[in-house]
Amino acid sequence: MNDATPKHRVASVLEDPSARAIAKVYSGAFLGAIGDGDAAGHLEELVSFIEDVVDAHPDFATILLSQMVSKDDKVSILERVLPGHGSDILLNFLRVLATHDRLDLLPLIAQEAQLQFETSNGQGRVQVTSAKPLSDAQLQNITQSLKTKLSFDPIIEPQVDPTVLGGLVIQIGNIIHDGSIKTQLKSLRGRLQQRSLHEIQSGRDRFSTPEGN
Repeated sequence: MNDATPKHRVASVLEDPSARAIAKVYSGAFLGAIGDGDAAGHLEELVSFIEDVVDAHPDFATILLSQMVSKDDKVSILERVLPGHGSDILLNFLRVLATHDRLDLLPLIAQEAQLQFETSNGQGRVQVTSAKPLSDAQLQNITQSLKTKLSFDPIIEPQVDPTVLGGLVIQIGNIIHDGSIKTQLKSLRGRLQQRSLHEIQSGRDRFSTPEGN
């Protein structure tokens, strides 16, 4: 799924943890309204509305997000624009958001709805960071390898970070598996330091005993 974050969106709104929590509630309601219907298709329609309508027409977005425009006027605008161009499910959902003054959460709602949809289908996002872009063959091998270790089908999100020295950094939820050479060297250095301190302390203990006098 493409990043559904409108380019003109205020960053503080999207980064607010409480906003994401609210978005989860609305995303659940959106998927619930779809029921046994084509969830993938309706999610695509929601993202298309954000990217092709909201992002592509800043003036229209400004009206939808403005505090100077009443909720009823926003609903009226949506009812004039959407019919014939969007499903009843999308229109009804946008009405609810406009009524509750939550249209600014559309990007987060789309993201959360996608994640919930993937989870319900036994899928999960996995971030894989490497120093250089990975080839399709490498990504496929990583996917197959993770499938044998995880309880869900991984959806790989490749990222590039030049500071990663060899190996990969794999993040699953809040858990990070760092297999980079940089981290391995840091771990080895820490173990050597601990070993040296232990040997020094052992020497001190030995020489401080009567046998060491």
